[in-house]
Amino acid sequence: MARARKKPRTHWWKLDWIEWALVALSCLAVVAVFCLFFIRRHVLEYHLEHTFSVSDPAFFGSALALADPVPLGGNKIELLQNGDEYFPAMLAAIHGAQKTVNFEAYIVYSDAVGRTFRDALCERARAGVEVRVLLDGVGSGSHLDNSDVKMLKQAGCKFSYYHPLHSWRIDRTNRRSHRRVLVVDGKVAFTGAIGFAEQWSGHAQDPKHWRDLQARVEGPLVAELQSAFEAHWIKTFGETLSGAGQFPEHPPVGNLRAQTIASYSFSMAPMPVAEAVAFSAAEKRIWIANAYCTPTDDQVELLVQAVKRKVDVRLMLPGKNDDQPLTKSAGRAAYGKMLEGGVKIFEYQPTMIHTKSMVIDGRFTLFGSSNFDARSAEINEELDLAIYDEGFGRQMEAIFEKDLAQSKEYTLQEFKSRSLWERTTEWLALPFRSQM
Repeated sequence: MARARKKPRTHWWKLDWIEWALVALSCLAVVAVFCLFFIRRHVLEYHLEHTFSVSDPAFFGSALALADPVPLGGNKIELLQNGDEYFPAMLAAIHGAQKTVNFEAYIVYSDAVGRTFRDALCERARAGVEVRVLLDGVGSGSHLDNSDVKMLKQAGCKFSYYHPLHSWRIDRTNRRSHRRVLVVDGKVAFTGAIGFAEQWSGHAQDPKHWRDLQARVEGPLVAELQSAFEAHWIKTFGETLSGAGQFPEHPPVGNLRAQTIASYSFSMAPMPVAEAVAFSAAEKRIWIANAYCTPTDDQVELLVQAVKRKVDVRLMLPGKNDDQPLTKSAGRAAYGKMLEGGVKIFEYQPTMIHTKSMVIDGRFTLFGSSNFDARSAEINEELDLAIYDEGFGRQMEAIFEKDLAQSKEYTLQEFKSRSLWERTTEWLALPFRSQM
């Protein structure tokens, strides 16, 4: 009887190119997952007791201990609501530039709004103004045409993408610059959460035109915003900024005391610490308006503890016009504990609400680019303002109440009655919560 012939064994070095490609892709996938889900900033555990209030002298230093700049007085901050206010103000500042324009943004699209800003920047560059443009490689890189970039460069603008997608550094690719800052002649600055696309135009009149805020800043705080831009510009372009056109003298122009809160990759983010200390210090109100809410367990616990101290805790979030339904599903999984703990949740109805702000006891305001989520706290590079002023706080609360009048409360009963489909999408989105 003939013996069965053994199938010849293929040695690993004799694999064909397709098999090698599959091996390489598998290894790359493992590395990518590791970088995405495990290489993050150190996550703090907050064990904070209510030992002082927002009005206590110890508060400001405690809340902003990790923010590099110091609080500065003598500032003027004007809140601009919706595209009909902030776009004309920003374009007027650019057109009036005499020496320098520094512009960093997460989202710039090749549409009517994006090209209006493109043309304004090009015009100033041709007039001899130093124009620098730094856009995020994901937020703008996938939506801005190469022809627009070419026009900026040909006009004399210095242009770069921050952490471009073609980088071999997977860990860097996941860390986006979520900042928005425009500094003109080192004298006036704009910052907030807006994007430069058509949905940010208008006056939030319909679902195609979003609700958002932007701050116009004058005074010593402008130098801090300029420094935040410079840090990213040096990292990307290798060029420092100096001289009177970048850092002029700033005499006091107002009474606001404020400072910037900037986060950087692979370093402790100061914004979550500021939020945590503010939540633990609150005695009357914590009013939060944010476009994307996937809070961490510690953030939820701090809000629930505040309710136990009889603090009025309210969250205003997007309603039916949310532009990121998967993110909303991941965040809604945390609604149960908040609602059971007495946190009130409201959903803005007319259109997508894209503001990112917190007001504590009408005295302390956090405003800027940070979402109320793990990605802003642990991964992205953000830029926010901390403003300690009762008048400004009242103004922010008035805006909150105006938007609240157009919102619908989301109740615990609604949460418990959500459909099987909603529960399933929440469960599927939950593992990716840290990336949203």
